[in-house]
Amino acid sequence: MTSESTSESRACVEGTGSVIGMPACSGPATVIFDPSLTGYDFGPSHPMAPVRVDLTMRLAQDLGVLDRLRMVSPSIADDDLIATVHESGLIEAVKRAGKDPYGFEPSHGLGSDDNPVFADMHHAASHVVGATAEAARQVWSGESLHSVSICGGLHHAMPDRSSGFCIYNDVAVGIRWLLDQGVRKIAYVDVDVHHGDGVERIFYDDPRVLTISLHETGQVLFPGTGFPQECGGPNAEGSAVNVALPPGTADAGWLRAFHAVVPPLVREFGPDLLVTQHGCDSHRDDPLADLMLSVDGQRASYVALHELAHEVCGGKWLSTGGGGYALVDVVPRAWTHLLSLVGGQPLDPATDTPESWRAHVRENLGQTPPFRLTDGRDPTYRDWSEGYDPATWLDRSIHTTREAIFPLHGLDPLP
Repeated sequence: MTSESTSESRACVEGTGSVIGMPACSGPATVIFDPSLTGYDFGPSHPMAPVRVDLTMRLAQDLGVLDRLRMVSPSIADDDLIATVHESGLIEAVKRAGKDPYGFEPSHGLGSDDNPVFADMHHAASHVVGATAEAARQVWSGESLHSVSICGGLHHAMPDRSSGFCIYNDVAVGIRWLLDQGVRKIAYVDVDVHHGDGVERIFYDDPRVLTISLHETGQVLFPGTGFPQECGGPNAEGSAVNVALPPGTADAGWLRAFHAVVPPLVREFGPDLLVTQHGCDSHRDDPLADLMLSVDGQRASYVALHELAHEVCGGKWLSTGGGGYALVDVVPRAWTHLLSLVGGQPLDPATDTPESWRAHVRENLGQTPPFRLTDGRDPTYRDWSEGYDPATWLDRSIHTTREAIFPLHGLDPLP
């Protein structure tokens, strides 16, 4: 990075104001994708419909975003790789369920409304794990500076059970693989509206992994965890960071919380590589949660994380998808912005969605597609250094997290 871009990057990460116009830092970049990854399909009535990924890739293609990314088809993760995170009992249960969905007796979190079983589900879930593992390999080998596993980000799965639409935890497998290759430190930042509980739990007592999750408070939302006092095991105090946000938090409040917590901790931790999960279910139109972000606010977080990767990790950035259930209006636009940043040429939010893409949505889904990549919002925020108001739930939440975590990293929790 030049000194000019470094200065602009720091202003984006630290300062008050819009980040819409931020330039991106470029480098070799890949998207790990194969259309068969959409075989991870819980059925037509399930909220996490694979059409959201198909629409994302179509929109990115029609806008020329994929022209700037090398597309890599992933292999299927083998059982040994999955077993670096998951217990054999879960793997065997997933295999049984996929062979006989109708005769499967619910176990290991499978067979529930959240995680219904379907034919060949082990193959489909292993493919997602293989995609994120390949993204990790791309970045650590140096073949790519940035790599995105757009179907990944299944952050709820635990070692012994599936949970919250997540059969296997592809993110945790990717992080474990990187650690096994000798990566010294990894920072994981999760911006999904739900607490990144699976990844946190798997590395809860590992001081090499800093997990940071910003999410709607577990007081009102699944999985009911992710409070500031959950800050790491006895050998890794301060390695788990949780910002539990009040329902109704919108762009300005969310970005205020993000910038008050994420950049200072990531800088202090000094990771070799940044791993990020980009669930876009924090949007105001998402049917499963109650935050109020716009696509513009979500894009601002992607910009900040991208620049932070360049500032702290030499640009080594592994990103994934995640949640997001406004299948037409939100997910394709949010993740197309993510793909454009990974590719090094961010799209202007005022860009129109192509007529070819809109026609596809109308003809195949019978819905009215969004006309632009923006929601028309300017994602500005008030910086934490300007002081906080203990009378507001948001500021109390931010302060509680800083008070619990910052001293463990030698940082001052006060503004």
